[in-house]
Amino acid sequence: MFLPSGESLEDIAARFCWDVPEDFNIGRAVSDAWAAREPGRICLEHFHPDGPPDRLSYEALARRSNAFARGLQSLGVERGDRVALMLPQGFETVIAHVAIYKLGAIAVPLALLFGVEAVEHRLRAAGVKLLVTTAGGHEKVAGIAERLPALEAVVVTGEGAAELKGGAQAGLATAGFTALETAHPDAPIEIRTGADDPAMMIFTSGTTGPPKGALHGHRVLIGHIPGVQTHHEFMPQPGDRLWTPADWAWAGGLLNVLLPGLLLGVPVVSSRAQKFDPELAYRIMAEMRVRNAFIPPTALRIMRTVADPLSRHRLDLRTIGSGGEALGRETYDWAKQVLGLTINEFYGQTECNLVLSSSAILGVSRGGAIGKPVPGHTVAVIDGEGREVADGVSGQIAVKRPDPVMFLGYWQNEAATAAKFIGDWMVTGDQGVRDAEGYFSFFGRDDDVITSSGYRIGPGEIEDCLTGHPAVALAAVVGKPDAMRTEIVKAYIVPAPGFVADQALALEIRDWVKTRLSAHEYPREIDFVDSLPLTTTGKVVRRVLRDRAIAEAAESGVGEPSGS
Repeated sequence: MFLPSGESLEDIAARFCWDVPEDFNIGRAVSDAWAAREPGRICLEHFHPDGPPDRLSYEALARRSNAFARGLQSLGVERGDRVALMLPQGFETVIAHVAIYKLGAIAVPLALLFGVEAVEHRLRAAGVKLLVTTAGGHEKVAGIAERLPALEAVVVTGEGAAELKGGAQAGLATAGFTALETAHPDAPIEIRTGADDPAMMIFTSGTTGPPKGALHGHRVLIGHIPGVQTHHEFMPQPGDRLWTPADWAWAGGLLNVLLPGLLLGVPVVSSRAQKFDPELAYRIMAEMRVRNAFIPPTALRIMRTVADPLSRHRLDLRTIGSGGEALGRETYDWAKQVLGLTINEFYGQTECNLVLSSSAILGVSRGGAIGKPVPGHTVAVIDGEGREVADGVSGQIAVKRPDPVMFLGYWQNEAATAAKFIGDWMVTGDQGVRDAEGYFSFFGRDDDVITSSGYRIGPGEIEDCLTGHPAVALAAVVGKPDAMRTEIVKAYIVPAPGFVADQALALEIRDWVKTRLSAHEYPREIDFVDSLPLTTTGKVVRRVLRDRAIAEAAESGVGEPSGS
């Protein structure tokens, strides 16, 4: 599963081969294996804003996860049961994940920031039997317990958890995390799992439709390692230490950072922060001596708004990876100038993650591109019939099966699983292009592409250009219905601090894009907003903005838009 050495990505890919053992368990691989070799090795470091960090060794992780697994068994959890985790970053989250995998149960990570309806949908759809959460999460679920017939118990973290009564009143068994763990022995768990046995269910982000549960086997972790080693430039290296602001409930936080870091023996830094704060991000990286970071593009754009960050924060970063949405040339160039690092952009989906990547150390790096295929993965741009298109021709990005990182299927949804494939190609729904040098570029999901005056326009390049203007903190672009042009480009912009959001600024921003891209790509209509609708993973939910633009067009009719 590990990358061989080599001078180029192509050379490495030619000599790479998968080694997926028939018997593989994520929980044992990320805890017991290291505990047997180096029991005192530190695997987790937790940042405290007001004091020194907490540290957890591999031996402690192995023993505590064994005890917690036995605690889960006492509450009725068996192989194949779905166990949800709605927790912030922290030791208990990792212990619970590892315990679930060791039991052969299926982990269902959920964001703590989800609202009640989002939580209910996922718990019901997955048929979750037990939930591990905070006191706040317990309170949220207690109110909907009667609508969750499969849910039998809630385990609550934090002091006083055992005294919470809301779940019991709703017919749920309620236990405290610490009490459950300490009440059981920490002897090894002997349950065996195969590489293809289900390990986790991660719900899609819902940017284009209702979230679906993507079911992954234990092999998914093996499938991620070449990609992590590509964009983190042959991790592990001496002194490597991983951190991400991304929620561990997201595939990006869980499978790009937490589990690979544990498997590779690289300490992972955690923080309970739920809302992204750029100053705090710089502080965590400086004080915790972070060497390797995964920072989503939206977070990086917010970090750009901090003036002269290195005058207050001494960073020692070796690598930064970014993915989840298009990074863009503006942010790529900013990182080089301000942070002194080349961001290694990568690409994947919940269903098949980390299949394209950049790697500056191997000379695979280009602003505006998402890199080349990671060794071990076959990626192409195809047409609607599943045929590969020529370089320079746009189409849909697709990944060929079999592939260890590819999902087993959507939970209890055979029709949606079948629709995800054309022959052996898993289609992503993302429009892109490959150039003659093998670089892939992404310019939008199928539903995001704007059709205007006969042109097909991807929002990514326009958003990247918009955020290059000093008055723009964040931007999202959608198509708005137009009788003459089919659609016009409409931009929703969060202005940077200190700028007045008026018509003059809208015209200035419009002309900024018009002179840098092309006449058919500039936004003919600009709305200034306080915030953009984001998923818990930091992606813009363009569907919400598209619906808003469609409603505006229906209410007011189609006329010459502002700023045109």
